[in-house]
Amino acid sequence: METTSRVGAQSPDAEGGQPAPSARRTVDGYLLAPFPWYGLDEAFTGPRWLMKVGTAADGAVEHGSIGHGDEPSVRSESTTDDKERFAVVVTVAANPVRRSADGTGLLEATSVSSAAWLAGVGLLSCTWPGHMDHTLRDDWLDQQTETAWVLADDLTGPDWSRLSLPVDGAPASFHYRESEFGWVLAGSTQQGVHLGAYGRGMSAYGLGFAVIKDIAAYA
Repeated sequence: METTSRVGAQSPDAEGGQPAPSARRTVDGYLLAPFPWYGLDEAFTGPRWLMKVGTAADGAVEHGSIGHGDEPSVRSESTTDDKERFAVVVTVAANPVRRSADGTGLLEATSVSSAAWLAGVGLLSCTWPGHMDHTLRDDWLDQQTETAWVLADDLTGPDWSRLSLPVDGAPASFHYRESEFGWVLAGSTQQGVHLGAYGRGMSAYGLGFAVIKDIAAYA
C-alpha cells in the first residue's frame, strides 16, 4: 500500500467545528483547479453546495469538496437523532512527487489514501463533542484526526471493505468503512483524480459519482 503524506490538513475553522462562512460558497478556487470536479451523479436530485478548496505549498489547488443533501450541523457524541442526510464528495488531484513552482522544494504525492484521510477528517468536522470544554475538544480532535490518518494509510487493513459504485457510468472499486459517526469511502477515477466521500443518514451503497459539467453553476 502506498504511503502518502497528509494533504491539505485542515481542522474546523469556526467554533463548534463548522467551516467559517467566509471560507464557504465561493467558486473562485474551484475555477482555478486544473482537474475536473466530481459530485454525485444525476440520480441525486437534492440540494448541492460548495464547501472549500485546499491548496498545495505552492498555492496550486489540490483538492476540494462538494456537499449534497442537508448541510451538516455539529453532532455531539451523545446525539442519537440521525435526521440529517448528507454526502460530501472530495476530489483530490492525482499528483506525483514534484518540484514546487519556485523550484525550492518538493511537493508530496497524493493518492487514494490522501482522499480517504481528507474524507475522514471531513466527517470529524461535523462530529464534535459539544459537551467538552475547548481544551478537551482540541485533544479529542487531534486524537481522532490521527486515528483517521492511521486508517487511511492502511486501506488494505481489516477496517476497510470493498464497495463497487458507478463513476461516470462505469463500475469502480472503493475502499469503504463505517463508524459511529457515519461512513467514509475512497477510490480513483479515470480522469486523473482520486475521490473521497463521507456522509451520514444517506446510504453509500446507492450512490454514484460523475464529473460536474459546470462548477460555476454551484456559486
